[in-house]
Amino acid sequence: MTIMTLDDAAAQLEALGNPTRLKIYRTLVKVGEEGIAVGQLQGRLGAAASTLSHHLQKLIQVGLVTQERQATTLICRANYNTMNGLVSYLTEQCCVEQRASCRPNAA
Repeated sequence: MTIMTLDDAAAQLEALGNPTRLKIYRTLVKVGEEGIAVGQLQGRLGAAASTLSHHLQKLIQVGLVTQERQATTLICRANYNTMNGLVSYLTEQCCVEQRASCRPNAA
């Protein structure tokens, strides 16, 4: 796993800051590692193909989503490694300046 930088985290959070992209991403997270065909994703969201494509490209650009072509079908998946890296980046410094830590793994 690569080390998350401030710029990477900011770009990913910016991408997720759009309501449509957040809805797309949450849907991909819900469907799991198998992913979902773009056409099925479009049907679930009720989005125009061009709108969906635009938003998917932004999520792919920042590494939150991957796409794989299977014959004539394009499968979209949430990139769980990137998602977990972002969450870890956001929480790794939790309460480090306090004696009683809020981190679940702290003793």
